[in-house]
Formats: sequence, structure tokens, C-alpha cells
Amino acid sequence: MTHSTVLAVTKRIQERSSKSREAFLSKIEQQAKIGKSRAQMSCGNLAHAVASSCSSEKSTILNLTHANVAIITAYNDMLSAHQTYKHYPDQIKAALNEHGHTAQIAGGVPAMCDGVTQGQAGMDMSLFSRDLIAQSTAFSLSHNVFDATLLLGICDKIAPGQLMGALTYAHLPTAFIPAGPMSTGITNEEKVDVRQKFVAGKVGQDALQKMECSAYHSSGTCTFYGTANTNQLVFEAMGLMLPGSAFVYPESPLRAALTDYATVRLASMTLDSPAYRPLKDVFTEKSLVNGLIALLASGGSTNHSIHMIAIARAAGFILTWEDLSDLSDIVPLLVKVYPNGPADINEFQAAGGVPTLMKRLHEDGLLHADVTPAFGDFNQQLMSPTLVDGQLEWIEVSGSANPDVIALSGAVFQETGGTRVLHGNLGRAVIKVSAVAKEYRFIEAPAKVFTSQHDVETAYKQGKLAQDCIIVVTHNGPAANGMPELHKLMPILGNIQKEGHKVALVTDGRLSGASGKIPAAIHVSPEALRGGVIGLIRDGDMIRLDSENGQLELLPPFEGREFASIDTEKKQMTWGRDIFKIMRDNVSSAEEGASFLY
Repeated sequence: MTHSTVLAVTKRIQERSSKSREAFLSKIEQQAKIGKSRAQMSCGNLAHAVASSCSSEKSTILNLTHANVAIITAYNDMLSAHQTYKHYPDQIKAALNEHGHTAQIAGGVPAMCDGVTQGQAGMDMSLFSRDLIAQSTAFSLSHNVFDATLLLGICDKIAPGQLMGALTYAHLPTAFIPAGPMSTGITNEEKVDVRQKFVAGKVGQDALQKMECSAYHSSGTCTFYGTANTNQLVFEAMGLMLPGSAFVYPESPLRAALTDYATVRLASMTLDSPAYRPLKDVFTEKSLVNGLIALLASGGSTNHSIHMIAIARAAGFILTWEDLSDLSDIVPLLVKVYPNGPADINEFQAAGGVPTLMKRLHEDGLLHADVTPAFGDFNQQLMSPTLVDGQLEWIEVSGSANPDVIALSGAVFQETGGTRVLHGNLGRAVIKVSAVAKEYRFIEAPAKVFTSQHDVETAYKQGKLAQDCIIVVTHNGPAANGMPELHKLMPILGNIQKEGHKVALVTDGRLSGASGKIPAAIHVSPEALRGGVIGLIRDGDMIRLDSENGQLELLPPFEGREFASIDTEKKQMTWGRDIFKIMRDNVSSAEEGASFLY
């Protein structure tokens, strides 16, 4: 029986979204009524579409009884997670060719890595890349010669953007083809230790570089549980990829078999097939809620408190932080993967992966079982794929193979989910508490105010932060500078805490899934540039951050103050950031998805 809160949250999403969802479905159904889109095209249109194809492919594409699948790829050969996609189009085409179908690379989308741009100017464009990728995906599908869509994308803004774009063509069967994580390098404890020692001046840059290259060492997704792997877990839980496929190694025979299977199955579910299964039927309010529950139970990235709202709006659903907060109150933390624990994503997969987590959640009545995944049914989402004599089979999972990574039946790591919403006179914010010790979940301390993470670093090196304090970083919201992730702060704040001081972070910027053991109230809305009270904080002001009771308060007196006049645009005129001004001017707040599209 489904939990009453899950039902209540789902119902209010449905009711709140009735008009917008109806408008979305009407638009998509209008597209579907046209039928096979190639049949409506002129001979000249079709000739252009197949001009570069070989003769057999031309014949197949022009024969409307066969499927032509669009590949939207995020391949580039610099980023580890996406380098793995290099040969996927050829594999996909070969698998389809055996069954008389075709595929074309409809388009490529930008794929930038926050790991490369952390602390750099490029990070100011990172969040905007999500909406740009959504637009690029829609552009790629706009040739309208396709019967289904395969999305090759994994990381932070890329997979959410691809999904948002694909939802504009939600009359097509659509699925993600994951590629899997890199093998485990050094331990996460060693990684954190070296970073903190470097910030404290105890080791040099050579030691830091050696450690970083040992952590990020090959193709595949980074192994910590940040936004990239959260995308994979949540989208599998939503039924947007084959069950059990998210975290299979890139070069394994199982990975190749899963890609072939998903490709051929999707081509059999087109508009003219009795097995027609469009994206609009897969992405519903119930599959959305299943994804949110998996997000909370796994202690996933805080970026998804932004991304899921934007994705939901692309499908006609109005999702709010209250929905996320209410679900977090009843969804226990069932996964311990760094930064929530020492294990990495490969250990999560070895413990049973997403199907085991889904089964555990289903046991507690926390999932909707009446959903329509892209492949199979809900019961198959509780099964893991394996190769038996070279044939792909799904076997029902029996439970966690490692109780230190995925909780056993009846056990939890924490009674509530990893993400909470804070309220108070400072506005609203999100905090991830799954890795924060209980003694640090209430902090009342004087503010130290900055407008840049680089200034925080300078103050730390000058010895100005050796005290109980709440670091406040303002003017880092979506409208100010694209809402960059402030990861440079984490080793610094970790050292302050390690020295025995109480420390927290309050910012209108982002932190991804790596806030770890530091209480961090992020995504503060309204942001400082748009009149948020966070812009009135001055050094020495007392701030109360109570993550247990959901409070974020600037303690009086602060009446009568005026906002500081800060020209954030002046800093955005180099390194390509100037051409994103239209996005900064039109972006919504973090709690509305930080999007300029919706």
C-alpha cells in the first residue's frame, strides 16, 4: 500500500498542474496526430535528410514501414563520462540494421564539466548550459524525420537538459542510454584529506595534482555521488532507461548488450506500432514522484532541487520545494555513498544498485507501482540485468549485498531524507544534511560576508576565519552570475570545523552534492541581486541555521538597511560570459528551476 504522504504530494502536484499539464498533453497529442512525420514531407525535404546516407540506409529511411531513430549525443573526447560515447552511434546503427531499422545522429549538445570549471570563469555559464542543451536537443529533433529518440548524456546539466528538450517531442518513444562509471581510484577519505592539507599549506601542488589524477583517472563517470550519478539513479528510478543499466562498467559485455537491447526495443515502440510507448506516457506525476523519492533516499545532489523543478515544468508539472520537503520527512536515507559515506558508486552497484534501492523503497510503500517505464513494467525495475550464455536476462534482486552501503530490509541510515527546505526571514533555502553530524545541525554564529568564494579563500589564508562563524556568500544567484558551484569553499570550511569551530555556509549560489559534513544553506531565494534579505547581511550579524526545524533566520536588528550597490555584470564581460546576459536577465529563481525557458 502506497504511503499516504506520497499519495497526497502526488495528488497536489496533479491538481496544481492540471491546466499546464493539459496544455502540454494537448500540444504533444497534436504532434502525434500528424502520424509518421516523414510521410508529411516533400520529396526535396526527404532527399536532403538522406543525402549523406548509404544506398541501403536511404532505401530504409524512405520506406516508411521502418523506424528511424534520432541519436542526441553529448560526446566529446575531453570529458571522461562522455568520451565513452565515441563508438555508440556505430553500435546503435549496427544493432538496428539487423532488424531493418536505421538511426541518424540528429545532433550533438554541449557537454561541459563542472569538475574542470570549478573556481573558473566557465562555471558562471554552467547552469545556463542546461537550458541551452534543452534548446539544442529540440533543434536536433526539428528535422522531424525520426520515430524515436535515444539520449546519450550523463553529467550535471547535460542529461536534465536533454530530457527537457526531448519533452518537446514527447510523442516519440524516448530513452537514455547510460555509459557507466570509471573504475575506483583512490579512496574518498584520501581525496578529502589531501585537499584539506593543501588548503592548509601542509602539502604542495605536486601532491594535490597526483591525488586528483589518481581520483579521476580514466573514461567513465566520476565515482562519487554528485550530480552526474544522481542523474543516472533518478532517471533510472523514473523509468527513463533500462532497469539496472545506470552503473554497469563502460567496457563490459553487459554494457554492450544493454545498449543493443534498449536500441532495438525502442525501435519497436513507434507511433505505428501496437506497442507504442511515447515519452508523454512514461513521464507522469507518478514517475516524477518516484524519482524524487529515489533522490531523497539516496542522499542525492542538491542540484536536483533545481533540475527536477525545471524538468517537471517541461512536462507541464508544477513542482515545489514544499513537495520535496514533505517527501523528505517520510523518506528514510537508505544509501551511504560519498559524500554521505566512504563508499563510491561502484560499491553501490556491487551492493545491488538502483533495482535493490527500488525494491527496498517498494517494500515500505514509498513508490508508485502503477507507472509505465520506457521498457517493461514496474516489476522489471526491481530486477537486475545479467548475461546468461550470452543472452540478456533480468533477475529479481534479493536485497542489499552490502548493508553498509544500501540499508537492509527494515533498517535505515537516517529516519528522514537527505535534503530539507529551510524557511525564515532570510527567505527559503535547501540544505543537504545526510552527511552532517547532529551536533552541527543547529548553528547560531556571527556572519562573515563575502561576494566571492575567492575572497573567502583569501580571508582564510590570512587567518581571519579561525572562529565560530557562518560564511555568507551573496550575489552568486542565477541572475547575478549564473549561480556557480562554490566547491572551493569545502576544504576551507572543513578545516575550520576540524579546528574545533562551528561553521556553516549561507549562499544564494550552489554546491552540488558535495557539501558533505558542512551545514550549507544554499540556493537562498530571493537572491541578493533581486532584493533578497541575504543582501542585507553585514559582518557580525547573528544568523541562526536550524536544519532540524527548518529555520534560517537573520537575528535583529537589521531594519533600515539599504542593499549594497554591486555591479555583478562588470565581472561577466570576459571568457564568453557576456553573451549569456540575456539569460541572466530572464532567469527564474532557484526555487522555480533557475530556467529562462519556463
